[in-house]
Amino acid sequence: MLLALRGFVAVGIVGIGVFFWITSPVKVDPQTYAGLTANPENGKMVFWAAGCASCHTEPGSDATDAPSLSGGQAFASDFGTFYAPNISPDPDHGIGGWTVEEFANAVQKGVSPTGQHYYPAFPYSAYNKMQAQDLVDLKAFFDTLPADQTESKAHDVGFPFNIRRNLGGWKFLFVSDEWVLDTAPTPELERGRYLVEALAHCGECHTPRNALGGLETSSWLEGAPVPGGKGRVPAISPGKLNWTAEDIAYYLETGFTPDFDSVGGHMAAVVENMSRLTESDRKSVAAYLKAIPDE
Repeated sequence: MLLALRGFVAVGIVGIGVFFWITSPVKVDPQTYAGLTANPENGKMVFWAAGCASCHTEPGSDATDAPSLSGGQAFASDFGTFYAPNISPDPDHGIGGWTVEEFANAVQKGVSPTGQHYYPAFPYSAYNKMQAQDLVDLKAFFDTLPADQTESKAHDVGFPFNIRRNLGGWKFLFVSDEWVLDTAPTPELERGRYLVEALAHCGECHTPRNALGGLETSSWLEGAPVPGGKGRVPAISPGKLNWTAEDIAYYLETGFTPDFDSVGGHMAAVVENMSRLTESDRKSVAAYLKAIPDE
């Protein structure tokens, strides 16, 4: 009996150790970003491609070239409601006091400056493939934007999802820095893959998720239920989206479909972002969407 109890305790101690190892925050290597000279102009392109303003501006605010990233928009999900935080350069209520390393940990690892896990409503599982230079440039562009003193709103998330330590386990299970399209034989496809899978994080909305919220990459861009609501995010895979590459590129620039309809809902913000990119980038996105294998 005593031997069995000792064995049970030993297994428990090992289990606790494994849990804390798996759920510990993983941070970036600071040397990845050392010695890189920031280019805010390129950072502006990264900013629009990554859709930062779409989530982090005040609800109902108009798009501008220098938006105030005060946060506040609500994002309902099966796990609770998440509120976009203030990520303006304000040093007290935003991210103005962050170093490049702290910014990289947040964007690419989902880890706060205090070592807490961020919820994956923040798409770091896509941004983790962002190039180091682009990240440094993005931070430099953020620093040029207006500071705002609005306090971030706390998320409305109940037990057990409010235990942030558990998010380390979620990352262990579902976060990968591998590409879904594993080969990109041309510069255009490589650029399109980078835009779709990393910066623009298209799969975060257009790919279904499992019961724990992990992306089902075997159904990549096959459409998904609207999180926390009614309706469905449409599929944009080749077999479901019967548009030419030219149709897709034109839609991303103007918001008009081949059927003479116009963009609506959350996609209006995506088109606003994509219209600010180069024609070449929009064509690269279109080429990628026509090239991905259709399941």
